[in-house]
Amino acid sequence: MPHITTHDTIFELKAGETLLEGLERTGHDVEYQCRSGYCGSCRVKILSGRVDYDDFPLAFVAPGEILPCCCKVTEDVKLDCRTAKREPDLFETDLFAAED
Repeated sequence: MPHITTHDTIFELKAGETLLEGLERTGHDVEYQCRSGYCGSCRVKILSGRVDYDDFPLAFVAPGEILPCCCKVTEDVKLDCRTAKREPDLFETDLFAAED
């Protein structure tokens, strides 16, 4: 299985998983709408490697960009993508805990 490298991690796709699903599973911040190559919302820059498409997407894809919702990863790729910044949940900690 090809390796997917982003600014924050390296991972492999699971069987039957799209690149978009793999990015979501690993906590990456990728926008999406249609999940089928029509809207182009999930567009990310590919820094190295190559992907293929079963059917070329209808959304505009500039040179150096891919649509992770519908591309097929054929070799190791490096993407210009980061994991989502996690904001602290106010309810995770006891706000009224006594300080030592």
